[in-house]
Parts: sequence; structure tokens; C-alpha cells
Amino acid sequence: MTSSDKPDHAADAPETTAGHTGVAALDWAAASADPQYRAAVVDLLGALAYGELAAFERLAEDAKLAPTLDDKAELAKMASAEFHHFEQLRDRLAEIGEEPTRAMEPFVAAYDGFHKQTAPSDWLEGLVKAYVGDSIASDFYREVAARLDSDTRALVLAVLDDTGHGGFAVEKVRSAIDADPRVGGRLALWARRLMGEALSQSQRVVADRDALSTMLVGGVADGFDLAEVGKMFSRITEAHTKRMAALGLAA
Repeated sequence: MTSSDKPDHAADAPETTAGHTGVAALDWAAASADPQYRAAVVDLLGALAYGELAAFERLAEDAKLAPTLDDKAELAKMASAEFHHFEQLRDRLAEIGEEPTRAMEPFVAAYDGFHKQTAPSDWLEGLVKAYVGDSIASDFYREVAARLDSDTRALVLAVLDDTGHGGFAVEKVRSAIDADPRVGGRLALWARRLMGEALSQSQRVVADRDALSTMLVGGVADGFDLAEVGKMFSRITEAHTKRMAALGLAA
């Protein structure tokens, strides 16, 4: 996922903690015996798969705005990495007996709605969106990964791996701000809008999917209690502030 660039993802959240317990200590074969957990994982993989496919499409579109051939080639390489992540998720869904398209369909409207509402007007807005906006979703999935069975956790973390977009975006945006400091104010407002839209969309998606929401807030896969949900969003917000600083923007 474009948004997953390692230096800036949310505070090394729970997935790095040794000694998993509950569902997180099981493999897929054991954990999937619970039909509600299985349904939640199918939702999660479907959401991730469509997110990767949408990221591939968006990077391909953003490449058209690139000011140089080198920039265009760099985005094309990142788009290729996103499509490979999509293929991994699609293949995993098929492997566990689920139809990938059916698993993705519930999330198409939400993703497409978000991208329609946050369509960048230029090259720099596209870079900020990929780096800041999508990173919020990546941070969220990393948090959730800590509660998953070992096989699913490994896959989720693999597809959130670094595509190199973070360093590329930081370099280009900071260079543009150095050349014209007025750009910074416009991009800071854009990033704040992205933050609000991404959080709102994420909450709507989870609320619409019963199995997924139950997994996140107790009941399945050692879900977060309400206090932990608050802490999770605090970590995500803190990571967003760090990304803004890396770009040279005010949060």
C-alpha cells in the first residue's frame, strides 16, 4: 500500500509486540473455525484488496500529472507494486474459498466516494494525498493486524510494506515549498481535509459491516475495548502529525 512507508507509520503499534494471545496466537486453520471471525477476515481482506486496486489506479492517474519523465517512471514503479499487493490479497481470498470480487464489492462505493471527494487538483496534492491520506488507512490496518491470526497477520503486514512513496513524496513536496513557501499553506489545508475525510469514511465502512465492527470492538479476535479504540485513534493522529512535519507542513 502506498501509504505504508515505514518511517512514518503509526507508532509501532501492537503488531510488533511479542507473545500474542487469543486468536492472535492461532493460525488460520484454527482461528477460522469461528464463522464470525472468518467473516470479519474476509471483510478485512476484501477492503484491503480493493484499496490496493484503487491505489494502483490512482497512481497510474497521478503519473499523468508528473512534471518529468523520471517522476512518471517512479510512480509507474509504485503502481506496479500496488498491483502486486492486490494480487496477493486476491489469491489469498481464493485460497480460503472466497470469491475475491464478492469480497471486495461492499467496499467499492466507500473507496470510490472517498477518492471522488478528494480528487487532487495538481501533482503536489496527489503526492500529499498518497502520503498522508492513505497512510491513515494503513495505520488503521496495522493496528488491526495485531488482533489477527498469524497467517492473516503476516499477509496484511506484507501488503502494507513500503513501496517507496513516502521518501519520494517528502522530497518533492519539501522542494516545492522551498521554491515557493506559499504552497505550504495550501497543502496544509488539503492534508487536514484528507485527514477528516479518511477518518469519516473508515468509521462508516466499519459501522456498515457487522462482522468487522464486532472484531474491532470486542467479541471476536480479542477486539479493542472502547478505551483502546480511543488510544488507537490517538496513535493514528500522532502519526499524521509526524507525517505533516516530515512534509514541512503545519498539522
